[in-house]
Amino acid sequence: MIYYIAFILFGIGLYGIVSQKNLFKQLVSLTIIDTAVNIFIVSLGYLHGAEAPIYSSVTPLANFVDPLPQALVLTAIVISVGTLAVAAMLLVHIHEEHGSVDADEIRAAKEVIE
Repeated sequence: MIYYIAFILFGIGLYGIVSQKNLFKQLVSLTIIDTAVNIFIVSLGYLHGAEAPIYSSVTPLANFVDPLPQALVLTAIVISVGTLAVAAMLLVHIHEEHGSVDADEIRAAKEVIE
């Protein structure tokens, strides 16, 4: 079930990137894809009925959840937040420079300058 949610979110994000000319909307779509990938990776490490390997009262031979996907996703979240901040800063700068964040308008303005 969780795989379907990840694939649906990935499709929504991909559609947003392909169909939107607004760079801000493309950035939001990219964030949706990032979230979908994170959900997919976490779901790979999930085991039904398993316990967390840290601060658990279960015996050492019990079924544990693999913590590696969760650690990777936490790292990916931190990196994506940093990337999102830089991209948002660039969009603000582009808007100040060109007065728009529409990709076609920016491309047309760039051709006029050249």
